[in-house]
Amino acid sequence: MIRVQEATKIYRVPVPSEGRFAGIRNLFHMNYTDRTVVDHISFDIRDGESVCYIGPNGAGKSTTVKMLSGILMPTSGSVSVNGLDPCRNRKENARNIGVVFGQKTSLWWDVPVIDSYRLLKEMYGISDAAFRKNLELFCDLLEMESFLNSPVRQLSLGQRMRADLAAALLHDPEILFLDEPTIGVDIVAKARIREFISELNSTRGITVMVTTHDMADMEKIVDRVIVIDKGKIYYDGTVAAMKAKYGKKRRIDLTFTEEDPEISIPGLTEISSSPFSRSFSFHTDELTAEQTIAKLTALPLHITDISVQQTDIEEIVRDIYLQSGRTEK
Repeated sequence: MIRVQEATKIYRVPVPSEGRFAGIRNLFHMNYTDRTVVDHISFDIRDGESVCYIGPNGAGKSTTVKMLSGILMPTSGSVSVNGLDPCRNRKENARNIGVVFGQKTSLWWDVPVIDSYRLLKEMYGISDAAFRKNLELFCDLLEMESFLNSPVRQLSLGQRMRADLAAALLHDPEILFLDEPTIGVDIVAKARIREFISELNSTRGITVMVTTHDMADMEKIVDRVIVIDKGKIYYDGTVAAMKAKYGKKRRIDLTFTEEDPEISIPGLTEISSSPFSRSFSFHTDELTAEQTIAKLTALPLHITDISVQQTDIEEIVRDIYLQSGRTEK
């Protein structure tokens, strides 16, 4: 189990002097200010659970993953992974976890992928049988056979991400941390990576924690979402519950045989129009979809098509960010 209790991470950031001879003054005396990146956050992740940890840039996602993987120590509070302090028990923790950072590879740049795997086999003390079994499985699920003998520097981004995923799982970890695993990856590679993660979570019971900006990752990989912004957690629950709580806006699209019909219904807000089509939004606390359609069809309109759409997940997450006090979009 992963347990985070009131964890805080504060960085000391240098503040250079300005003005004449500032460079010389900075050599002898530098002022500092504290920047809180993670601010007293708490959450538990059960064994076998898959969780998406999302937030805008600078929210504290990667810092949290680095504290859980033992790279960083919290300034205050505590984190534990399978009962271990990740920093104080770094070697034991490393044997229990697999980590993939989307913008950094854990493989050796100038050697073939298979040679990197053989090095990892020796580092983790993986048996020959387990190594062969995992390698065959990952080559099959991630379709890596074609580039297994290629140097890492020659791989495309999608190929490298698949190779990194396999590397993180060769030693059969109980927990997998994924930091932006599909960043910059093409659509085909993204689908393959998502299917692979879901397969491992369901068949092997691996606990998965994913940080991402890609909302499709969230919907296809996990059931639970933790939203962090400015170092604080603003939502922790299931995807379905998040949609029910924040996704109450609906969009209705209409097409007509007549040009520019007049439509005025309380609770219905126009968001776009063209000569033979109009789009409106409404809130389900004020109008249900059935009531909206009934009111529209009662008007003297020549409607040829009606389409009602739910709020997409990206808009829901954006609304959560805005409610947290973030003003930029």
